[in-house]
Amino acid sequence: MQQQTQISAFISTATKERLERYADAHGLKKGAVVEAALLHHLQALDELPLDVVVPARLWATAEDFARISDLVAHPAAPTAAMQAFVDGDAADEPPQW
Repeated sequence: MQQQTQISAFISTATKERLERYADAHGLKKGAVVEAALLHHLQALDELPLDVVVPARLWATAEDFARISDLVAHPAAPTAAMQAFVDGDAADEPPQW
């Protein structure tokens, strides 16, 4: 058996409740779920480029939120390559964005 150590961390009440529901539903101990999740996350950080790892929480200022809202309300027109892809007319090679 591997040597174990205890850690302490503050988490939100909502996260704690989700953890407890998941552990109970799958007959697991919370510590096992936390360790598996942490190992999975650390492995992803080791193997994936940082620009493809999406944080669990995104923070935006009021200015950022206004810009995001505007982009959602007024999206840019699709490029010719994107339109061909959506229409199913894409060439055998991936489009060059």
